[in-house]
Amino acid sequence: MSDYRLVDVFGSGPFTGNPVAVVTGKDDLDTDTMLRITQWFNLSETTFLLPATDSAADYRVRIFTPDRELPFAGHPTLGTCHAWLEQGGQPKNPDHIVQQCPAGLINLRRVDGRLAFSGPPLVRSGGVDAQTAERIAAFLRIDRERFVDIAWVDNGPGWIGVMLGSAEEVLALDPLRSYPERIEVGVIGPHQGGGPVDYEIRTFFTNHTLTIIEDPITGSFNASVAEWLYGSGRVDRAYVAAQGTKLGRSGRVYVDRDDAGAIWIAGDTQTLVRGTPTF
Repeated sequence: MSDYRLVDVFGSGPFTGNPVAVVTGKDDLDTDTMLRITQWFNLSETTFLLPATDSAADYRVRIFTPDRELPFAGHPTLGTCHAWLEQGGQPKNPDHIVQQCPAGLINLRRVDGRLAFSGPPLVRSGGVDAQTAERIAAFLRIDRERFVDIAWVDNGPGWIGVMLGSAEEVLALDPLRSYPERIEVGVIGPHQGGGPVDYEIRTFFTNHTLTIIEDPITGSFNASVAEWLYGSGRVDRAYVAAQGTKLGRSGRVYVDRDDAGAIWIAGDTQTLVRGTPTF
């Protein structure tokens, strides 16, 4: 059956998370048509739910931004899995769900009533050269000396992670509104201990017009920055990250690492709109 759904992902209530459009039952669409549909929806991502071609997977997904196809993205992964289950999808293994995408096979599971994915491995990590760090500081319009740390945390989209000293510093950022080349920057800062949220996150990237977009909630960056936090010893337990605060959203991302070292990114998902496509 062909339909489309607008799924709110990582929200703490209706219309508080990051929406993704999930198109199903349109297996004959070519890449150009998928891209045009994504541009028309004008959301950060649109996904196309397809039959798996790998026998180990439960379903296959193609993920598009308005200007390109992504090998992997976090909130589209949770939103697509939510739509697949809502349509009656039954995983081969009752303990987990396997998504096929260009980044490979992504494992998902249900955790405390939420869906969670295990992010793909980083394709680039480690230190950022001084010239790039200065360029990122200029983009964020702050002094380089305010960086607690900066590193590549790229699991597909191209993320560079910047750590600041506090959540308040993250929320005070006022970066450039456009940039002459592609850029993907995520910024994280800690909240004071004892509250319901441990970290504040903001992510910025250029769209197809080189305008800077602030993403409401970014699953892929939350997955990659978690690798950084756990790997550097800054975190050794489960934590909660807030994102979207400056945009009037109240996104919540639940992060944990299992005994095998896999990092799981969980969030609430809810279908808010459903329709029948005529294309």
